[in-house]
Amino acid sequence: MNRNDQRAQDELRAVEITLGIQSYAEGSVLIKTGDTHVICSASVEEGVPNFLKDQNKGWITAEYNMLPRATLTRTRRENSKKGRTHEIQRLVGRCLRTSVDLNSIGERSILIDCDVVQADGGTRTAAITGSYVALYLAILDLVKKNKIDKMPVINQLAAVSVGILQQQVLLDLCYEEDSSADADFNIVMNNNGDFIEVQGTAEQTPYSKELLDKVLNVASIGIKQLFAKQNEAISNMI
Repeated sequence: MNRNDQRAQDELRAVEITLGIQSYAEGSVLIKTGDTHVICSASVEEGVPNFLKDQNKGWITAEYNMLPRATLTRTRRENSKKGRTHEIQRLVGRCLRTSVDLNSIGERSILIDCDVVQADGGTRTAAITGSYVALYLAILDLVKKNKIDKMPVINQLAAVSVGILQQQVLLDLCYEEDSSADADFNIVMNNNGDFIEVQGTAEQTPYSKELLDKVLNVASIGIKQLFAKQNEAISNMI
């Protein structure tokens, strides 16, 4: 089938990662995946939540927000403790925690902020992919300042959306494709090829195991390309 932007079925939208988008955050990026643009920042604070005190262990958590005119028509701000916003920020936080040895950063918290400036599908996956880079930069800053002894990042991670439309598997859905897909997925993987999160929902038409296998294979193709984009961006900083 032909896609509106003439991409191949297993082709990502254009990806751009710009570092240092905020002057004061320990790590920050602007990630653009097509017309979806997300600012991701990582802030380091001394201390951890009460449930981790006196364990000499760090913590990573995230907040997610979509600006009202990130979408075609204005969207009301959502309470971060409820609904879609709450679900996405929990997703971002738990994915990022798998990429770091929390025992190696001391009793520090790294707070990730994801702010969607413009939305055209795949905002949560872009937030995860961009946040990994922001997190890496913040931790690198700790190493450079001799606040921790070694680099505690143990896995690289990225995320991508995949959809099934007319029995065809499409990588990296824009909003129009996402809104008409028979099933859509958000998939997070690390650089070992392991899955961290697989979210997949059929709208009306159930999908077969064969199609699910194709979804996972296509996602891995896209995520490998996102790893390369992340590494290219980070290498410009080091």
